[in-house]
Amino acid sequence: GTSRQIPQTIIIGVRKGGTRALLEMLDIHPNIVVAATEVHFFDWDENYVKGIDWYRNLMPFSYGNQITIEKTPGYFTSPQAPGRIHDMNSSIKLLLILRDPTERVISDYTQVYYNRIESHKPVQLFEDIVIKNGVLNTKYKAIQRSLYDVHMEKWLKHFSLDQIHIVDGNTLIKDPLPELQKVERFLNLPSRIMSSNFYFNQTKGFYCIRSDGRERCLHESKGRPHPLVNSTVLELLYSYFREHNAKFYRMVNHSFDWH
Repeated sequence: GTSRQIPQTIIIGVRKGGTRALLEMLDIHPNIVVAATEVHFFDWDENYVKGIDWYRNLMPFSYGNQITIEKTPGYFTSPQAPGRIHDMNSSIKLLLILRDPTERVISDYTQVYYNRIESHKPVQLFEDIVIKNGVLNTKYKAIQRSLYDVHMEKWLKHFSLDQIHIVDGNTLIKDPLPELQKVERFLNLPSRIMSSNFYFNQTKGFYCIRSDGRERCLHESKGRPHPLVNSTVLELLYSYFREHNAKFYRMVNHSFDWH
């Protein structure tokens, strides 16, 4: 009685915002099934041309009462993704998880830093990438990805605000349950995720998951220590994002506790 379904909900981003944590925590819910990998269907042309059946075949089998969810953080910043998702299903529900944009930039850098070390490639200090000729390097891709207002504008051309639920990534890490309960309500699902599904792992410094008699933590690549960033550089980033954040708050009718 199961079949592969096109997702009724997509986690569209943002990269380094907590998409993996959100997906794995939602996977606790009996009415949710999740795609195992990032599909990159709507943001990579070479995948999009393979068509909707190719996309469906990458989804898990599900029962009629279950919602299929996939997550690809690259969708949020992709110019093509909003229109393509709308063409597939104009009434789809979207999940967007965001965190303080400066923290997100540093986390983005940290991931690339460790990937380069593991591949034996040269690395640069954070400050040397972010500052060029004494000023903020606003062309740095990690900074561009944190301009939430710029990207959100593209999504709101295709979807109404009530189709996009924003998850506070900073809160999800500190206290997962309230954020997940909001998602349950947004998806019109019965309340099934409970506080007993989480326990705080002192070693890792974040919450891990307990469900079906198993305990699991996010992959070791998550929660890596960030570099200590020069306070002057931090202030430059805070200052640069301030106006963009204010514009974003107005767009979504909600303020966040960001710098």
